[in-house]
Amino acid sequence: MPKQKTHSGAGKRFRVKKSGLVKRAKSGKNHILAKKSTKRKRGLRQGTYVSVTQADTIRNLVPYQN
Repeated sequence: MPKQKTHSGAGKRFRVKKSGLVKRAKSGKNHILAKKSTKRKRGLRQGTYVSVTQADTIRNLVPYQN
């Protein structure tokens, strides 16, 4: 069997933890920041996890991270 290629976009955006959870960054931190409160922007710095319904799909896109 040939190796499976990693989806290059997904490889940059997601990390699979040893527990199987898929970590991601929150969206909305790139532009139009003047109207967002400091508290809201600070919260966007924190990472979060992908929902369990999408985690299997992303694990298939990044096969060598698990």
